[in-house]
Amino acid sequence: MSHSPEAARRRFQLILIKPSHYDDDGYVIRWWRAMIPSNSLAALYGIAAECAERKVLGPDTEIDITVIDETNTRIDFAKLLSQFKRHDNFGMVALVGVQSNQYPRALDIARPFRDAGLPVSMGGFHVSGCLSMLDGKAVGLDACRDMGISMFAGEAEGRLDMVLRDVVAGELKPLYNFMNDLPGIGGTPVPFLPRDNIQRTLGLSTSFDAGRGCPYQCSFCTIINVQGRKSRFRSADDVEKLVRMNWAQGIHKFFITDDNFARNKDWEAIFDRLIELKERDGIPLGLMIQVDTLCHKIPNFIEKSKRAGVTRVFIGLENVNPDNLTAAKKNQNKITEYRKMLLAWKAQGIMTLAGYILGFPADTPESIRRDITIIQEELPLDVIEFFILTPLPGSEDHQVLWKKGVEMDADLNIYDVEHVCTAHPKMSKQEWEDIYHEAWSLYYSPDHMKTLLRRAVATGVPLVRLAKVLVSFATTVPLENVHPLQSGLLRLKTPSERRPELPRENPLVFWPRFVWETFSKHVSLAGTIISLAVSAFLIARDAKSKTYMDQALTPVADDEEETLHLFTQTAGGAAAVSHVRKVAQLTGH
Repeated sequence: MSHSPEAARRRFQLILIKPSHYDDDGYVIRWWRAMIPSNSLAALYGIAAECAERKVLGPDTEIDITVIDETNTRIDFAKLLSQFKRHDNFGMVALVGVQSNQYPRALDIARPFRDAGLPVSMGGFHVSGCLSMLDGKAVGLDACRDMGISMFAGEAEGRLDMVLRDVVAGELKPLYNFMNDLPGIGGTPVPFLPRDNIQRTLGLSTSFDAGRGCPYQCSFCTIINVQGRKSRFRSADDVEKLVRMNWAQGIHKFFITDDNFARNKDWEAIFDRLIELKERDGIPLGLMIQVDTLCHKIPNFIEKSKRAGVTRVFIGLENVNPDNLTAAKKNQNKITEYRKMLLAWKAQGIMTLAGYILGFPADTPESIRRDITIIQEELPLDVIEFFILTPLPGSEDHQVLWKKGVEMDADLNIYDVEHVCTAHPKMSKQEWEDIYHEAWSLYYSPDHMKTLLRRAVATGVPLVRLAKVLVSFATTVPLENVHPLQSGLLRLKTPSERRPELPRENPLVFWPRFVWETFSKHVSLAGTIISLAVSAFLIARDAKSKTYMDQALTPVADDEEETLHLFTQTAGGAAAVSHVRKVAQLTGH
């Protein structure tokens, strides 16, 4: 997609690329329709479009912006190089929002552009996290220096025009480091992507951040060290502006990417404005938000979420064992509040999704199996996203291991929270990987998916919507061997998109195998869809479904802390219950 007003004497070519990464066979992970839109790409496009409107490179210079999300668009290097050549190589390539697992692919994308003498800049969580937490060279940052790639650490609001002017002057710096000067985001250009890019995602959805930063100290998290612990926010006016910009091009579904929207001090003003847009102006908003496990304690938060258009909520549950939560410095998660919180969302008919991390110090294959059973039976969760505890560069976990010289896998491509990257005190690498894959089949068993559908009917969660999500989460790992958040519709790959260090396959071998794999995967996928559709149809027609009740849906009882396995199966669970009781005695509540 290009942003290009009418002819001017010079046209600066700004190519924004969000890299994908390689699968276990070395092929770029790309789909006909990808699952999740890139907020980094939307944020930078919004900033760049505003720079173009202000003519920051002078009145005689226009800025043409090309946007490429590699998870859903193949990079045509020859076409892009030809585009630059037509404009006398006047422009630059910006690699946007590069995460650690995308860093190797980002370097491979940069190489042909650097070989052609074009300016390339790279920003995102890997560069920012490494410069924030390590020595300025780890992990792999010298590869950028060796290739002459300019590194950008921090956020681009108010800074992109400086970079663009430096490129024009032939003075692009090796490093722009703004990690100690994170900007306010209120009143800045809002995240935005043209419809041509958004329509390459499933469900025609886009994203925006209403706030950045997080006050908590979870040791596995990179956000607190990249976006900071001091929260910064967009205003309700900003949010209304971006909603109206998107509605003008027919887009009304949004993923609000704030790590914890419930801690946004302006959540109510934003929700009130969204409620106006939905109820007064008729914009059919559909929102997904991320919250913490104590959000139900905020008066009116969940009720206003419903009115504002929230249909899905992602909760950083992470674990049901308090010992593991303490080890991760996630003490804000109180397992004694899990059921109250989830039932509050259920009361509004909102689909609940939870992140769950495998590989905390107390975990074993047996304890993970036990905990999954507890969740299935006692927590009214719809969807679980399993992750492997990963020492991501930019996190405290990584910094501690790095300083101690503990061995971590050298291949950044697998730092995608679905591969084992370092040793575990109680599990071998193979055991850890095996239980990760087993966890998906355990939770998304045919019987439990039927239970989830029954709960949906009983609580008002849209049945068809839930069934679609269950199909994706039940099949992606076993069929595609990638996490559902990296998935999409119809996997695409070509022999030329293999990691350079791996041998190029003969097309006569590659293509027949790829066609057969695609066919067999879709036969299996069709079987799951048909099975779940039949189950959903029968459950919807069953009069008993509306009054369905099980342990998970049972209202919270005063004595359940004595009987539920959630509280009795771990020492940490018993201690959490004891702590809550002591607090109640002292406070009289």
